Amino acid sequence: MPNFTHRALALAFVLMPLQHTIAQSPDPTSELLQNYTSVSNDMLASPAENDWLMWRRTYDVSGHSSLDQISSENVNNLELAWSIPLGQGGNMTTPLVHDGVMFIADTNNMLRVLDARSGQELWTYKHESENLDGRRIGIALHGDLVIVPHNDLTVVALDVRTGKVAWEHPVSTPVDKDNAGGYYSLRSAPVIAGNTVIQGVGATMVSEGGFIVGIDLISGAEKWRFHTVARPEDSVGGGTWNNLPLAARSGGSVWIPGSYDPELNLVYFGTAPTYDTGPLVANLGLNGVSNSALYTNTTLALRPETGELIWHFQHMPNDQWDLDWVYERHINELEINGETRKVVFTAGKMALYDVLDAATGQYLKSIDTGVQNLIADINPVTGEKILFPHATPNKETSHLVCPYALGGRNWQSAAFNANTNMLILPLSEMCMMASPGESNLLSSGITLTPEPRPDTDGNYGRLQAIDMKTMELSWSHREITPPATPVLSTDGDIAFAGFLDQTFKAIDTNTGDVLWQESIAHIPSSFPITYAVDGKQYVAIIRGQPSRFTGSLYAIISEFLGDNKDAIGIPSAQPAVLVYALP
Repeated sequence: MPNFTHRALALAFVLMPLQHTIAQSPDPTSELLQNYTSVSNDMLASPAENDWLMWRRTYDVSGHSSLDQISSENVNNLELAWSIPLGQGGNMTTPLVHDGVMFIADTNNMLRVLDARSGQELWTYKHESENLDGRRIGIALHGDLVIVPHNDLTVVALDVRTGKVAWEHPVSTPVDKDNAGGYYSLRSAPVIAGNTVIQGVGATMVSEGGFIVGIDLISGAEKWRFHTVARPEDSVGGGTWNNLPLAARSGGSVWIPGSYDPELNLVYFGTAPTYDTGPLVANLGLNGVSNSALYTNTTLALRPETGELIWHFQHMPNDQWDLDWVYERHINELEINGETRKVVFTAGKMALYDVLDAATGQYLKSIDTGVQNLIADINPVTGEKILFPHATPNKETSHLVCPYALGGRNWQSAAFNANTNMLILPLSEMCMMASPGESNLLSSGITLTPEPRPDTDGNYGRLQAIDMKTMELSWSHREITPPATPVLSTDGDIAFAGFLDQTFKAIDTNTGDVLWQESIAHIPSSFPITYAVDGKQYVAIIRGQPSRFTGSLYAIISEFLGDNKDAIGIPSAQPAVLVYALP
């Protein structure tokens, strides 16, 4: 994240006083815990519609549910069913629900296990660590275990009925955590593929870059690791870092969970760029040497048992603007040029989708949502991006670059309904002035200052629907403030999303119209989910634990709004999980 004057306000949301909670013993009489059924591989591959078993519900990371009790016809009757307070601090978590039991990775290293019907606490677990950074996307369920990552780089497996630790795996790092002033993190939720727990490792300003580890589900022992920054000796990618030694290579952070195709037996992960951009601005012009910086901004297809790289596709080589492609990789079958293909599709911060063959990584198609001004054209065969001249940092003049480095899209995932082929992506519409100067993150001698789009009409947020059958833009819903959460879609023809103006909304997936909204008195800050218990459907969202991205975006939009900043409001409510249902 580049330097800007809003940093103090942005971090105010994540550096609040800590809430100290004592872990509680499980209730042995709990009917829910007694009746909890083990989560099998088959359940993960084809989850019951009542459950939300993983980060985006399904291995193909659709973010979609077939539940339809809450529909476009009755969602205006939605009301708060229950809520409980959560810890103070930053987060971006995903509640999971199985057999009526809800698991929440709260901030400050807390895991809360609740009755999903009422919020009654069943048990809690606090991970003892000096690292109090509780920001995590989530956890994973398998068998009788809940797998919980922590930012002291420890992955812990707990018994779901007792909270007893089954195993702990401390993820070792190639260099010290404070190397180059950076840090490692486990913000990504684990992916369970067969008998392997696959965990992405974030690496911010750390020499040798990020990596992905495979951990044995039964023993907790590490099985493999894949480095996301190519080593100088590697036959693939070794010469793509301008002849930099390994200690001078960084980036490739893996802080968003992957997706998994059991049929192809492949897991798909995305990677972030490097922040040490200065040494990569110019190509040295040497034979066998380039500045593309593999494996940054890349889709990686790996064998879950071994970590073997089956294929890779680099979406944006040598990213000089922190416009990374680390985000979710959707998997589905689509018709491409008259042929049904299993594909992986993903968009980086430029909100431009690349569609790839899931088995081979062959480039097939791109879809531009219209928020970027860096890519002039795309090779229709290879997918190579042809850049405008201003896409290379210029230390002599200032020029406008779109989107801003926080992204046209960020960690707020899109939802995809495979039945209708409708994809819904949360977007921010803003740019940045690239000027000569020093950034505290990027090293190419450019300062990035947020700016409104030149054609702005005062709306900075958009939900963009894309028809993946035609690969054309469908409806868009625009707001003054950007979306603050991912999108959840359902068979009730509804898309749920939270916005920076502290509202939680239900949108008609056929038209983009707002059908229901609730003011929740703080920034919504989690992956929304829906589930059902005893025949009743619920929708859950967490407020008041904004990520650093969300806090930064709040500060920027507040300044953009000027005298109209009342439209964004001042957060006032305590952090909490809010669960809605029909009367």
